[in-house]
Amino acid sequence: MLAARLAEYAGRPDGIVLGLPRGGVPVAEVIAEQLKLPLDVFLVRKLGVPHQPEYAFGAIAEGGIRVLNRDVIAAVGLTQEQVERISAEEQQEMDRRADAYRGGAPESDLRGRTVILVDDGVATGSTMYAAVMAIRQQEPRRIVVAVPVGAPDALALLQQVADEVICPLAADPFDAVGSWYEEFPQVSDDEVRTSLSNAG
Repeated sequence: MLAARLAEYAGRPDGIVLGLPRGGVPVAEVIAEQLKLPLDVFLVRKLGVPHQPEYAFGAIAEGGIRVLNRDVIAAVGLTQEQVERISAEEQQEMDRRADAYRGGAPESDLRGRTVILVDDGVATGSTMYAAVMAIRQQEPRRIVVAVPVGAPDALALLQQVADEVICPLAADPFDAVGSWYEEFPQVSDDEVRTSLSNAG
């Protein structure tokens, strides 16, 4: 369904599909295949509240981008020290994944390109928001956010920063991304590498 909504981008010489690891990569692989476009990953990590890691207070992305939600930080009473510690931990994991997925190869050059940014869904939108902000700094021609399912508030947030947001199912009430899938297994690093090598 999502690939069909993206049909106008099929075969574009400047087009590239970027999956947000890990869950977005299997979705991105299908889209890249259908649209006959190259596939890569774009690394971004949610910054989760201690003891509630799914509740994000921000996110970090490749290119040294960090987006913080000051309202959440204030609401849960996080200290600056906690914010920096969690950011440093997630940066380490992001560096590990960059090495695991690309084996030291550089990330794709996105300048002047039409970037289709894919995840398995958006709940708060903070992770995708950070990815869009990071990619924007690389001066692409266009950023298209493409997700199968999303919370209306998160989609509205993304419409403020992306050139286009495509989501076949804006679900309200939303609950969690996984609740909209018949099967929602954890995606492994090996599966991400396999998707990238298949697309290569």
